[in-house]
Amino acid sequence: MRRLPTLLLALLASAFTAPAQAAAPARCLTECTPRIGIVSAFGAEADILVAQTTGKRTHTINGNRFTTGTLRGNRVVIVLSGVSMINSTMVTQLMLDHFRVQRLIMSGIAGGVNPAHHVGDVTVPDRWVMPMEVFWNANDQVPAACGAPGDVSCLGLSLAKKPDGQPMPAYQGWFLRENFVMNAISAPKGEFRFDYPVDPDMLAVAQSLKPSLQRCGPKAAAGGTVDEKQCVRQQPKLVVGGTGVSGTAFLANASYRRYLFDNLNAQVVEMETAALAHVAYANRVPYIAMRSVSDLAGAEEFNADVAALFSSGLAEANEAAVTLSFLEAWAARRKAAR
Repeated sequence: MRRLPTLLLALLASAFTAPAQAAAPARCLTECTPRIGIVSAFGAEADILVAQTTGKRTHTINGNRFTTGTLRGNRVVIVLSGVSMINSTMVTQLMLDHFRVQRLIMSGIAGGVNPAHHVGDVTVPDRWVMPMEVFWNANDQVPAACGAPGDVSCLGLSLAKKPDGQPMPAYQGWFLRENFVMNAISAPKGEFRFDYPVDPDMLAVAQSLKPSLQRCGPKAAAGGTVDEKQCVRQQPKLVVGGTGVSGTAFLANASYRRYLFDNLNAQVVEMETAALAHVAYANRVPYIAMRSVSDLAGAEEFNADVAALFSSGLAEANEAAVTLSFLEAWAARRKAAR
């Protein structure tokens, strides 16, 4: 029997192995330039960022508009998530699948939890959690569904714990849970996580920022003179640190707000970032989030600052100012490291 030439054997071997290679997970399905992914939960702020992006190109994927280009010295891809944990999860994963995203930024508006903050401040928490992922017990007694107090493992669950190992205090029978997450490192068993720390390098850059935050939005002087009714009373500031919380409910409950502040050191609450953080952790992509404070969540009294924040365009202006300041500093840091 004649021997097949070596080249022909190699070609046959590659033909038989091709299907297995094709089955491997595909990444950067649309564009493979390394970029920072910016997910915005607030359309007006996304518009500001897109307007300042150069070399823009639009990609529409499953109806979502992704804009690529260069922003303040960084190659970026920008998308609007829409409100809700589910939308944030879907759009973030879509971005990571279709673009080569090396780092993630989430930006938008949030309700204040820490009463020391004022309308117009911009916060950069150092971690994010999902406190509405709960075991809803009949009362505040620690559940013992699987035998010992605090053991819910037979249900495939894990309660969030304090540093001493005890379950975190409940809120009206709500015991905080950890979230199950799987990635290539934790597979095949996966792991449970309660909080998602932001990237330490990105946090260090945020701590160095001195952005120019305004008290009056761009529309406040539309008539030629400043309309004080469209200005907030306190000079806005940048606040870095503490916990950000995300959930599926629009929070208008002062009692629950105090619970979040007292037990989690929560600074702000909204409906997107912790979902993005979960996706980032699962995909091993570093992230950070900036959130402009719109009000004190659950406050019952009328606050003229809230009306001024949105009517004057201050909400999106200050939030965009911090995001742009961060991008400038990040580009400078990258250039200095070369």
